[in-house]
Amino acid sequence: MALDMDSENDPEEYTESGHKKTAAFDDMNLKPTLIRGVYAYGFERPSSIQQCAIMPILDGQDVIAQASYGAGKTATLVISILQKVKPDLKACQTLILAPSRELVMQTQEFIVAIGDFMNIRCGAYVGGVSVLDNEKALRDAPLVVVGTPGRLKDMIQRDILKAANIETLVLDEADEIIARGFADQIYDIFHLLSKPVQVLVTSTTMPQDLVEATGILMRKPRHIYITKKDFRLEGIKQFHVKVEKDECKLEAFLHLCASITTFQTITFCNTRKKTEWLKEKINVPNLPFSAMHRDMPAFERAEIMKQFRSGSTKLLIATELLARGIDVQQIPLVINYDLLANYEGYVHRVGRSGRFGRNGAVVNLVTSDDTCLISKIEDFYNTEIEETTLDNLKLYLMEQEWAKSKEISPRPARTAGPS
Repeated sequence: MALDMDSENDPEEYTESGHKKTAAFDDMNLKPTLIRGVYAYGFERPSSIQQCAIMPILDGQDVIAQASYGAGKTATLVISILQKVKPDLKACQTLILAPSRELVMQTQEFIVAIGDFMNIRCGAYVGGVSVLDNEKALRDAPLVVVGTPGRLKDMIQRDILKAANIETLVLDEADEIIARGFADQIYDIFHLLSKPVQVLVTSTTMPQDLVEATGILMRKPRHIYITKKDFRLEGIKQFHVKVEKDECKLEAFLHLCASITTFQTITFCNTRKKTEWLKEKINVPNLPFSAMHRDMPAFERAEIMKQFRSGSTKLLIATELLARGIDVQQIPLVINYDLLANYEGYVHRVGRSGRFGRNGAVVNLVTSDDTCLISKIEDFYNTEIEETTLDNLKLYLMEQEWAKSKEISPRPARTAGPS
């Protein structure tokens, strides 16, 4: 497929400060039932990306919403889609592609929650579920369908999912979709649609493959982005603890584990092998934990996430699978057992903590080899990652636990997420 290099199709780029903002949900002329759902969910004001992107979407423009994790990109899509959907037309009108089963299920839950007073049906379709079950689920006539690219392509090709009334195609976390090798499926789905559609894209980064894809799929897209200078790690206290060598991280980690038996905590490792190794090393009383990585069967990952969301497990050890797109709202602590050389990856992980205006903490376990990387991350995001000792960190965590038990920390206003 040839890339359309016509200059008229180049995206117009707007930073947060360079685009007209709509600062309140009440000023967006949203349906009363949608506004009710937004406020009932607990949102009070739109985030920066929502202030800039929702109105152009409602005007029918193709939009690229680019921002770091936690900026509220997915909520931008959901609010816009629910405003545009026609409840009386009992057919799929919006198709949302997501890179993983976990993000598909989260997005479906989010749409149903925000659309609670609109009686909106949303279907979720992923691999690992029989096509027959998918076909039965479609009999409920969902107005919005969200799924992984391979499964949705198959359903449209088989004419199980009718494409005649689809008006909006969404790529959520598009850079991750492209990175996982789904570009061909995206193009196939686009060409299977019956008529021209509005195309919406959310992404954290804009790699060249994604730039080319948007050039093919989108018509003069409006590119709205929150730059790293606009991104704030508000409410997130960042620490790093130095250890002599990588082998010493385990002892430091186990000391921390003894202090987090009441915290919901995510610990990130860089590899599946390290994740499994660390799981075998944990032996802390009263600390239910689990581990998860991409090579696990989808049903097993889903059960692990269900237990973690419910609070049955307090500590979850994970690889990058969890760093994007999974919405666990009450995570006060993230531990980076390993640091990523990729700066963007740090933000994806940090975005797990302090979400929706809540306070949170991030602890980085570092060796002397990592010190330079900590400095580079600080410079890149204009932030501070405070050096501390294990004893001071344990004292800080104890103070946070006491404050939580006494409920003395006021909850700041919540801006619309998830990412």
